[in-house]
Amino acid sequence: MEALGSIVREALIVTAVLCFPVLGVATLVGTAVGVLQAATQVQEQTLTLLPKMLAVTAMLAMFGGFAMNSCSVLFREAVAALPAIVAGR
Repeated sequence: MEALGSIVREALIVTAVLCFPVLGVATLVGTAVGVLQAATQVQEQTLTLLPKMLAVTAMLAMFGGFAMNSCSVLFREAVAALPAIVAGR
């Protein structure tokens, strides 16, 4: 069971490392747009969505290779741990 716990723990860490920066950028951009909207009193819905989409797309374009590499390493570790998981170790 130690092998399964190790893989689950590693999967959660990889998920956090990949998701939190993107969510952080989306939050910062959303806050900046919200402050700008409050200052100018322009309440357009597309104005809030488009900058967040562009920022998240840019983050994914910049760090997508790192994300795919992290996922592939995790997958290889999970496949390598399958015999230990099946054996119950």
